[in-house]
Amino acid sequence: MTPGSLYLSALGIVSALGSGIDESRTTLFGDRPADMIARDGFLPDRTTILGTVTHDPEPLPDHLARHDTRNNRLLWAATRQIETDITNLIADIGRDRIGVIMGTSTSGIEEGTSDYEAALDGGVFPEMFVYSHQEIGSPADFLRDAFDLGGPSYAISTACSSSAKAFAAGARLINAGLCDAVLVGGVDSLCRLTVRGFDALQSVSNDICNPMSINRDGINIGEGAAIFILRRDAGDIELLGVGESSDAHHPNAPHPDGRGAAMAMQNALANAKLKPSDTAYINLHGTATPLNDGMEARAVCDVLGANVPASSTKPMTGHTLGAAGAIEAAMLWLSLCDAAHGAPLPRHIWDGATDPEIPDINLVTKPGTRLPPSDRLAMMSNSFAFGGSNVSVILGRGWNRGNRA
Repeated sequence: MTPGSLYLSALGIVSALGSGIDESRTTLFGDRPADMIARDGFLPDRTTILGTVTHDPEPLPDHLARHDTRNNRLLWAATRQIETDITNLIADIGRDRIGVIMGTSTSGIEEGTSDYEAALDGGVFPEMFVYSHQEIGSPADFLRDAFDLGGPSYAISTACSSSAKAFAAGARLINAGLCDAVLVGGVDSLCRLTVRGFDALQSVSNDICNPMSINRDGINIGEGAAIFILRRDAGDIELLGVGESSDAHHPNAPHPDGRGAAMAMQNALANAKLKPSDTAYINLHGTATPLNDGMEARAVCDVLGANVPASSTKPMTGHTLGAAGAIEAAMLWLSLCDAAHGAPLPRHIWDGATDPEIPDINLVTKPGTRLPPSDRLAMMSNSFAFGGSNVSVILGRGWNRGNRA
């Protein structure tokens, strides 16, 4: 990213928090229970708790039926919430100046799995089999076709950092003059491949995940979608900065000292031209796996200090993999919308059993916690992926490039 204010002017969201801004806000900051549900059929030998979108998403319109997968239905359910904003944007700047960048790791893989099973059993693929459904680019292709957009359109798939990287990529398109606005976000849907893959890594929790606890035993997989309009000319919530790093420490384990995580956080602060003390809250990657939580707490202490309010929200959504960066950025967006009245902070849900091997950080454990009212706030969200692909995103309100050091 280069200097120049960029805004996230609209948000559509579906996840285990609920459907839409109001329901998601009530779950995140209020008393609505998240849809973390024990499900059969995803693991061969037992039920497992999954962050589930319980509002069954509607089929796609007939003219988009060739894109019809659960992944794209979830994305469409989120996009319909800001459809008027998108059509107004098209009227203002034209279809050819709007890009699409989506993060995903599942695309239509579950449909592909079912169709391959049918082919193995019966010798032929089902009539509805469409190979392109399981291509990683499917969500971006779908949105481009849904609105007949002419700007650059592609998907990013870097596991759990996918949709966080979409913010950096969208900003580059705008700052390079290739777009005036970009639809950025992410989507992932529950599928047997990912649930069983993480189970094979012995990373799936037997209960609701328990981030930062000495009793943590792994993640819950989740599903959902979040989509924003990223633009330069309008909005209250600002994309202040994005920091990326690639430490390549191990195929599926983070560097134990959090070097790559710390570098991403430092790069985000530098990109935003902010000081560590400017960060009012951090949404942790917080997967509740033994290796991630320790290294992330060390990185937070090293970069931001031990006093910054922090929480992991994955006990309320599950780990939505390629959609996690966008969904957790949406949580910052929802919090920042109320900054002038005291931004509400998501609660860190755990059993309270501290791990002496994890540095003590300022976890937000009290329900209803709010920051003091402020006209200017900055918040960070971390997303760390396999292979050391690390991203930190900073959103804010009340800042501009002119008054930052």
